[in-house]
Amino acid sequence: MQRDILPHLPVILAVARRGGFAAAAKELGMSASAVSHSVRFVEDRLGLPLFARTTRSVSLTDWGQLLVDTTGPSISGIDEALERLKSAQGKVSGLLRLTVARPFVPMVVTPVVKEMLPRYPELRVEIAVDKRLVDIVAEGFDAGIRLGGSIEQDMKVFRLKPPFRTIVAASPSYIERYGEPASIEDLENHNCMSYRNSSGRVYDWELESGTGEVRVPSNGNLVLNDLTIGLDFALEGLGIIYIFEPWIEEELADGRLVELLPEASVEETGLFLYFPESAGNNPKLRAFIDTAKTVLRRRENPTIG
Repeated sequence: MQRDILPHLPVILAVARRGGFAAAAKELGMSASAVSHSVRFVEDRLGLPLFARTTRSVSLTDWGQLLVDTTGPSISGIDEALERLKSAQGKVSGLLRLTVARPFVPMVVTPVVKEMLPRYPELRVEIAVDKRLVDIVAEGFDAGIRLGGSIEQDMKVFRLKPPFRTIVAASPSYIERYGEPASIEDLENHNCMSYRNSSGRVYDWELESGTGEVRVPSNGNLVLNDLTIGLDFALEGLGIIYIFEPWIEEELADGRLVELLPEASVEETGLFLYFPESAGNNPKLRAFIDTAKTVLRRRENPTIG
């Protein structure tokens, strides 16, 4: 492929389109001598005359016509593609890929996406639920959502949730049948749901003892790897659950769940959207952040429309 010819092809096409060197030079913002040089360069490289020149006119030779017919559509296609890229700059469209731990979907992702998609009809959102802390660059995600303490230092972050508590809760039916634990130590006498993490290890509950954080082994007859199931079981009165408070705000408000041992709750750092610094101006990501700001502000102050 004679790549050195490529920059001169738009000049050949302009001369053919305008029927002369001067008119082509005016269209391209070049001098007539520069246009003549480009034509002469291509003709010399191909060893073929592209234009028949007289003192009055310039017309394509058969070779020139063949070159224009074969390259013209490709050059036009490139020009159109570049124009589309320019017009798409700042446009919210395409696929936004997010990796999220399951508990954070109802807490943040669902309300944000619910409001975001009607605003941006050309946008698609892919949510990958994963307990792992995913390498978003290596796995092709635009961003992730995790607790603040688990995010790598080289990532840019946007706070989605202020600090919140992880609490212990049970249904009124469980409390009526088994009573409430009187202390952290008393939890060993109750049916506390166990969680198995992605490594296969059963997770110890982390609670505040008054003198510091303590790990409490859960010894219930339910072992889960999904808090959604745990919430269902807790609502049915099958055991005590250890869960992020924002996830069960409605259940606490309407009395379907009751917080236990509030003094033992642990405060988390908050919930963050994280992404590489290079993605900070991505229109899709900026749209998610802007929508999240609106949703979170409304939740903090319900009087805001």
